Amino acid sequence: MLAKVWTAAVSGVDGLLVQVEVDLALGLPKFSTVGLAEGAVREAKDRVRAAVKNGGYEFPARKITVNLAPADVKKEGTGYDLPIAIGILAATGLIPPDELARTCIVGELSLDGLVRPIPGVLSMVQAAADTGSIERFMVPGENAAEAAIVQGIKVIGLERFDQAVEYLAGRQQIAAASVDIAKLFRDRDGYPVDFSEVRGQEHIKRALEVAAAGGHNILLSGVPGTGKTMMARRLPTILPDLSLEEALETTRIYSAGGLLPSDTPLLVTRPFRAPHHTISDAGLIGGGRIPRPGEVSLAHNGVLFLDELPEFKKNVLEVLRQPLEDGHVTIARAATSLRFPARFMLVGAMNPCPCGFHGDPHRECICSQVQIQRYRNRLSGPLLDRIDIQVEVPPVRVEDIERAEPGESSDTIRKRVNGARSIQGRRFADNPLIYCNAQMGSRLVKTFCQLDDSSRLLHQAVARLGLSARAYHRIIKIARTIADLEGKEQIASSHVSEAIQYRRMQYGEG
Repeated sequence: MLAKVWTAAVSGVDGLLVQVEVDLALGLPKFSTVGLAEGAVREAKDRVRAAVKNGGYEFPARKITVNLAPADVKKEGTGYDLPIAIGILAATGLIPPDELARTCIVGELSLDGLVRPIPGVLSMVQAAADTGSIERFMVPGENAAEAAIVQGIKVIGLERFDQAVEYLAGRQQIAAASVDIAKLFRDRDGYPVDFSEVRGQEHIKRALEVAAAGGHNILLSGVPGTGKTMMARRLPTILPDLSLEEALETTRIYSAGGLLPSDTPLLVTRPFRAPHHTISDAGLIGGGRIPRPGEVSLAHNGVLFLDELPEFKKNVLEVLRQPLEDGHVTIARAATSLRFPARFMLVGAMNPCPCGFHGDPHRECICSQVQIQRYRNRLSGPLLDRIDIQVEVPPVRVEDIERAEPGESSDTIRKRVNGARSIQGRRFADNPLIYCNAQMGSRLVKTFCQLDDSSRLLHQAVARLGLSARAYHRIIKIARTIADLEGKEQIASSHVSEAIQYRRMQYGEG
């Protein structure tokens, strides 16, 4: 007696279909699982046996062989429990095979038959929907809202194992799960902070506005207490609202990493990640025995904030160079190679020296020149070259702190940012992988960033500041963004002049 059940798994952040084949044969009772099953999958036999019995069904005293196909793909996790249990009962004839042909099933089983949630359901359902042959997907009840985000497939949420059996046997009806995606976007709470709370620092707020408008990376340097962290944490409030496509991309990453809150089927605000400076390179970039997305992927479509940037280990910072350039991370292992999306805005904050007071007009710096240079050299030239905007944050004036009226709100700034992003959306309509000016390659820079008389000004600045070719193109892209904020088609000298001001801070090795 043979039964086949469709289930799904996650590889990186992408879903793939797996077929569970269950064979019942005469012989001494035995339960074997084949098909590159890892520890948690092999242990499923004990959970399945107890769940079937405690669900009120007879567990067959036969030789049971479970094959997970394709057999050359490593199977991990507990999501195979429910499909294996359903396959065993289907092989006994309790469930009609026709009911399983177009149904996909995932879920972990407890010993008393409860169906527990698993990570990565959104990617699994999307993979099943993309095949066109799967019409129904059965998931744990806590994952039902997340799964229902995918259109074009019927999602059935399960609380107990016996519900799945009775539903497939035609003796019980369960309403399909549904989610109002438009309502999720309408009801998003927004952010608990706002730029109106920032007093003074108009030049820095302008730099952050330019960064948000063009998707540019930014580095803030200044003595302690100037508001670097405060302003960085408010950057997501002026970024354009997430589109549905971006929200799905971000949610898939959090779902695959097991970080999606149970009451949040879809992430509708841009992520903000601020890892501690003691983080390892695997924690930042992703990896592990079972590769999981790192902080750069969790910040996809949002902001990665590295406070006290020189305090991070140098080898950790250097792994940022590839995702900053390519927008994704590739993690290679002996058996497989996984790719995680990592298109984020990098925001760094640092002090000018180890004690923090170099250049402070009120407090004396106690660091030697050698200590200062060693501190700054923790940021390599190639990494700094990939940070478009680099500005020094001056101390806040007392009169600005005591000013009663609030500053410009995040909503007001975001409207200008949205206007600039709309211009960029039309500009890159024929380049679906390009969303903002910061992502332009040299060919697109040549096409969309024609300079007039300002080219001489740029040449002089490059020669005087000793900028690299990469920095040259980044200044042009910043100037393009400034022009977009003003709604201008042509890049003028004033735009280039302002862009040069954002590249004046040059630290690190050559």
